[in-house]
Amino acid sequence: MKVTTDSCLFGAWVAHTLTKRCCCSTLLDIGSGSGLLSLMIAQQTPAAIDAVEIQLNDFNQSLENIARSPFKTQITVHHANALEFEYSKAYDVIVSNPPFYESDLKGHSHNKNIAHHDAGMKLKDLLLLVNQILSPTGACYLLLPAKRWEDLQKFLPATGLYINEQVWAYHSDKHPPFRVMLRASRRKTPVTDQHLYIRQNGDYSPGFKMLLKDYYLHL
Repeated sequence: MKVTTDSCLFGAWVAHTLTKRCCCSTLLDIGSGSGLLSLMIAQQTPAAIDAVEIQLNDFNQSLENIARSPFKTQITVHHANALEFEYSKAYDVIVSNPPFYESDLKGHSHNKNIAHHDAGMKLKDLLLLVNQILSPTGACYLLLPAKRWEDLQKFLPATGLYINEQVWAYHSDKHPPFRVMLRASRRKTPVTDQHLYIRQNGDYSPGFKMLLKDYYLHL
């Protein structure tokens, strides 16, 4: 799977949020792909990270990327179906970039269908899993297409989770939101609602630069 701007933005936002909260010792990355999210978070926090990936090619890519990084002792990658994996502990933080398009047309690539469609894991199943293995005071972070926000609202009442923060991501101030980044927990609180533009006035926005400056070489 290719590294995308929205996944980099999500990883940077999660890492930035965790550094402010200072309350994460164990973290689970569900559907870790190339290991991007785990590596970005490890760069900013000391959390012990478990990364679970069902696809063998992506699992091998995660192993290679993490082995070449300074964080190889901090991240453990597991080749497994996250829904069937035997978890040995509860996690302070769970992050996931879950299947995007459960009702959309699928392509010809089986691997991409698993990553982006319901061939791998449905959103409701993911939320129920999170509720099972999240520590009592823990939080989960999700990246979703903006159009799936309404689906999330339908699923949440059965999962025991509540949205605490949501950040709407835009390509620019001339476009509608295309992604929403969410923080959820078992605590019901007023929802913090923010808007983040990748580009403004032909350049990366100040908010984007602030989040990605520690990751992008040229900002």
